[in-house]
Amino acid sequence: MDINVNDKTVIVFDLDDTLYNEFDFLKSAYTHIAKQLEPSDWKSLLVLMLSLYRSKKNVFDVLAERYNQSKDSLIEIYRNHTPDIRLFPGALGILTAIKNRKGKIGILTDGRVKTQLAKINALGISDLVDKIVISEAIGSEKPDTRNFKIFEKDLQAETYCYIGDNLKKDFVAPNLLGWNTIGLVDNGLNIHYGAHQYFDQQYLPKQFILSIDEIVVS
Repeated sequence: MDINVNDKTVIVFDLDDTLYNEFDFLKSAYTHIAKQLEPSDWKSLLVLMLSLYRSKKNVFDVLAERYNQSKDSLIEIYRNHTPDIRLFPGALGILTAIKNRKGKIGILTDGRVKTQLAKINALGISDLVDKIVISEAIGSEKPDTRNFKIFEKDLQAETYCYIGDNLKKDFVAPNLLGWNTIGLVDNGLNIHYGAHQYFDQQYLPKQFILSIDEIVVS
């Protein structure tokens, strides 16, 4: 899929499950917690935690009772650990190609500032991004159009494109604003999987891709 990029182009990416799998962040956090709670047998605890998660059990409730820990302290570790995560194949090349074509790059993500910035830093892409908008910092979440209009204000361009994965909230606002929108198909590991509930036209991107490396910057 070709995207024409020049110095009047802004490409805004969602973060979680668009540039990397958010499940990898979850697994990284669980591993960090398991190593603290069971230093000599952390892999067994990790198996338990992942099974509880996939069974839709509250992992933190179970750990808090089992290890006499504060649930809040476990959640803080989850949110604030240094994540071990990797970009999807091809993502770095696409970001680099956009910059080489003089395009601007944004990241628009919902979540806590400290957690989301730690993810971006762990992915090694901070220097490639021109603007980061995080919901906690501005007090609104997608699909609020205000979040997207920040890019129109701060990164003025002729063409805007948004790339995301979550039908519930990613595409409603940029569609209304006249942006190009591209949806990344769930690779089977996405944290959110309620897409079947959002198949009205307003929720759909203009195009879908199976993987981010389908994008060709020209």
